[in-house]
Amino acid sequence: MTLLADLLSTVFERRYRRETPDMTLDGRPLTEMATALVGSAGETSGLALAREILSRFAGLDDAEKLEFLQSIAITMNIDPETVRSTLDEYERRPSKASYRAFAEAAEPARQELIRRLNRVPGATGALVKMRADLLRLGGEEPELQALDLDFRHLFASWFNRGFLVLRPINWESPAHILEKIIAYEAVHAIDSWDDLRRRLQPKDRRCFAFFHPSMPDEPLIFVEVALTKGIPGSVQALLAEDRDALPAEEADTAVFYSISNCQAGLASISFGNSLIKQVASDLAAELSGLTTFVTLSPIPGLTRWLDKAKMTWDMTDAEDMRALAAHYLLNAKSRNGLPFDPVARFHLGNGAIVHAVHADADTSEKGRAQSGGTMVNYLYDLPRVAQNHENFVTTREVIATSEVKALAGTVEPARTQER
Repeated sequence: MTLLADLLSTVFERRYRRETPDMTLDGRPLTEMATALVGSAGETSGLALAREILSRFAGLDDAEKLEFLQSIAITMNIDPETVRSTLDEYERRPSKASYRAFAEAAEPARQELIRRLNRVPGATGALVKMRADLLRLGGEEPELQALDLDFRHLFASWFNRGFLVLRPINWESPAHILEKIIAYEAVHAIDSWDDLRRRLQPKDRRCFAFFHPSMPDEPLIFVEVALTKGIPGSVQALLAEDRDALPAEEADTAVFYSISNCQAGLASISFGNSLIKQVASDLAAELSGLTTFVTLSPIPGLTRWLDKAKMTWDMTDAEDMRALAAHYLLNAKSRNGLPFDPVARFHLGNGAIVHAVHADADTSEKGRAQSGGTMVNYLYDLPRVAQNHENFVTTREVIATSEVKALAGTVEPARTQER
């Protein structure tokens, strides 16, 4: 039923977009039209206004986009005095009416503007692009940061896991989807169609993506999976052109070797946690021989941290690189107590543990630059993922195997004095 609903939604929206003519309402400034949309009572006129606003915004240059975003951020903000007075009234006489008055006062009109814009079929993708523009242009302006929180608040509901559709991506998928997989791959670049074929066509390779019914042609996030015997320690071996494919039923390990977010406008809207757990669950149900679920992950913050700590390293010294990487993953923390490394924060926050560290695991130019070629396996022990997640959130302790802890312990404290 989920697939049928998704297909029907796709057909409906494409048909609606084809049959709706392009309209230009008038020459009013865009901000005036936005104010009119929030105050509009008619559904038909509101849809026409919303369609026109989205169309015109897409055609603006960066300076004009920024001006519009600044305008709605300021003019459609909350009124602090009204918020205070309605809260005081609710405190004095709590009731449905006084609570409604407070809730309406505490919600800025720009949230209602975003909701009304989203009533246009196909508008969700346009609003995701609008937030991407906001993130790109907004900088540190407090009003624009507040507007971004409004987008995030609404997107967190609209892109709730219950609305997402998990689809396998394979060599038979539509060409326009495959082109986007190539374009959005953010971890290990896909150099050609042949490279993509090697990642999708063999029986021991899988790819899965989340889609939203309102954006049926746009993957939100995707994960590439290798089915292997044993836990690998080199991405070059996984992606080798001349490797022999393994029959899927002989695999005992599922390796998540690349996870890519696709939409800049959905930054900070978390999908990866649900994606990995759903894919692991589906693969375990399909292939009973799979007993191990791990990543082969980059360590993007390692060399930057080594530089900050005034440390030297030798990429040809494999054991030293492994030790430094282990120490970094277990002990390098930001001021909030979370791991300095963004990939570590992601997987540890999902309930994985640091399982093993490998030197010379990514010999690409990017891999050498960001981590001296080291990579890490994060282990997803499915029965323990929930407990690991709770421990990490509560204590911020980095859970690791004894081997990784021993490696980290070989780094002399004098080498880790940060400037």
